[in-house]
Amino acid sequence: MTETYRDSGRAGLEDEEEFVDILGERRRSSDISFSLRTFSPQPYRGALSCSTADLNNAVLESHYLRYMTKEIAMEMGSSVEELREDARGILEEMSQNLQLGFIRLMAYVLSKVFKRLFSSVLVNMEGLNALQQAVQESPVILMPNHRSYVDFLAISYILFSYDIPVPVIAAGIPLAGMKLVGEILRRSGAFFIRRAIGSDKLYWAVLSEYVKTIVRRGFAPVEFYVEGLRSRTLKSLTPKLGMMHMVLEPYFKGEVYDITLVPISISYDRVLEESLLAHELLGIPKPKESTTGLLKASKVLQEDYGSMHVNFGRPLSVRQLCEGRINRSQYNLVPRDLPQKPSEEAQACVSWLAHLMVRIQEEGSLISPWSLMACLLLQAPATVLSEEGLLWHQLTEKTLWLRKLALDFGARLNWPGHVPDLDVMSSNMAIHRSVVHRKAGRVFLVQEDEPARKRPVSPEEGVAKMAAAMLMLASYRNQSVHVFLRPAMLAAAVRITKSTQRDELFAFFCFLQDVFSNEFLFIPGKSSQDFEEACFLLKKCGAVHVSQQEVTVSDTGLEVLSFLQALLQPFIDSYQVMFRYLCEEAVHVFSEKEFQPAVRNLATNLILSGELHTYEALSSDMQKNVLSALRRLETVTKLRASEQNEHRVDKAAVRRIGDVLSGKIPPQMLQTPPDARL
Repeated sequence: MTETYRDSGRAGLEDEEEFVDILGERRRSSDISFSLRTFSPQPYRGALSCSTADLNNAVLESHYLRYMTKEIAMEMGSSVEELREDARGILEEMSQNLQLGFIRLMAYVLSKVFKRLFSSVLVNMEGLNALQQAVQESPVILMPNHRSYVDFLAISYILFSYDIPVPVIAAGIPLAGMKLVGEILRRSGAFFIRRAIGSDKLYWAVLSEYVKTIVRRGFAPVEFYVEGLRSRTLKSLTPKLGMMHMVLEPYFKGEVYDITLVPISISYDRVLEESLLAHELLGIPKPKESTTGLLKASKVLQEDYGSMHVNFGRPLSVRQLCEGRINRSQYNLVPRDLPQKPSEEAQACVSWLAHLMVRIQEEGSLISPWSLMACLLLQAPATVLSEEGLLWHQLTEKTLWLRKLALDFGARLNWPGHVPDLDVMSSNMAIHRSVVHRKAGRVFLVQEDEPARKRPVSPEEGVAKMAAAMLMLASYRNQSVHVFLRPAMLAAAVRITKSTQRDELFAFFCFLQDVFSNEFLFIPGKSSQDFEEACFLLKKCGAVHVSQQEVTVSDTGLEVLSFLQALLQPFIDSYQVMFRYLCEEAVHVFSEKEFQPAVRNLATNLILSGELHTYEALSSDMQKNVLSALRRLETVTKLRASEQNEHRVDKAAVRRIGDVLSGKIPPQMLQTPPDARL
């Protein structure tokens, strides 16, 4: 491989000495003593002494915000004073009010909650020690993945435990509306951002100046989710670049010497919101964030969620990462206080950094035995899981085989070495009794119980009920899909093209990346490296022979290739269902509101007829990803004049993508993008 991103963590089984359970001490000592202990963090040496009020005042009085309010006032025909009052109101709604007393309150409450929820919260001390040093040397940006509402609470709790400055955290505005809880979060460091900002220039100006002022002054580490949203599928999301631009601009403009990025990988044995997320994917609206809802959800404290691993990645210097990628002298041509549209070079650099951070998050995550088991359970027919049951010994034998493959591919596994393998798998199964259960030596899928009904369940309702369980299973498979993804894409290319020619396989590999780049995380411009990685890993495990011209399947490689092909198949099949809908005669112009229920209806009918074997086509996230991909590929065009968010479809182009994906169009007809040539 010419380039990998595995330097954020060691591949292999969990090293117990590397990770420390921070709940161990909490179980042995007083929570009140812990929360009231002396908290003496070492802040950034270049930080200016600054209160929350000082910070807010610096934002309002900044030359940038004064300039922007004048420009917007002229554009809107409003008075400058009126807009400055609006800006003050936005800032009051948005800003954090970090106070040590509330950090202590959160530390006390979270000690109680975490001990009930988790058997352990494991943190890598090497990464934490490196962070402790990094926060003293330059402004630090903490960049965790986002899989649960617990994420940001856990990070602040860990930093408080080890005397590291507690971060200010970008959070969604609905949390601010929760009675009492919203104010506690604000005083624990959360600043709140509206979800739909749109073209509100004043809001953008206040937000960007607020974030940049925090970074420039070294007020506190800034924490935000580069993926933007919580992943409902437990799979990495395409990064959002708005906040990334904001935190990097002080470096680009030479206002700070360097900025340190710290990718953080949070891995859960079991996610608190697993059922909620699956139902959201099936179109059931997410409950509104409220204090009442939080209290009602207290029943989760009676469940076992296993372990949480928090892996702090190696601190990365923006100065070093950007060397040779961006010419910062362009920013000298305009006064720093004036807005400046980022150049294409700057945008490409920010995009690359954001994708790199998510890729490192993936590499730093720990894969549980349950995730490997979920990969295999999903490859069994749905009727076997729901009716006959899958033989337990068959599942355990195959899981041990898959463990070896995952280790060959460089995965980090949360698999205790001192516990018998069967006990490890049994305990993982027990944690997930809401998804599967074991009976008479067989494993069955658990479907939700419903109250007594006056009429029988319709076939369509049966599909929806089964889909909720299958999507929960798929989400746990997604925790490890990045480990197998690139070899799986090459395996799919081998099967679909029936070619051994390296250039043809590479062309199809690039095509798959193009189609699935909203589904999976690929670093832009790294197709060649990804293909080389896939070849290297398949060769390493003995599945293929690789020469300069050919990639050929070995005699012993069929089992590996069969597993990898089956891993990717639900995504291919789901995309084909949506292509099929768009190519129907009646569909020429459609709205997103029409698209999702129509596709869900088509997929349901195909499942009932036995033509479709995956329930993932019912997932709203996958449906949105297909639309995003087709818009990017310019086969679906958004109509500008439409108020209904309508799109026009180029049926011939969509049909061609489907034909390539099914192998009807040979790889010789594909064009390899210039930046991806071998």
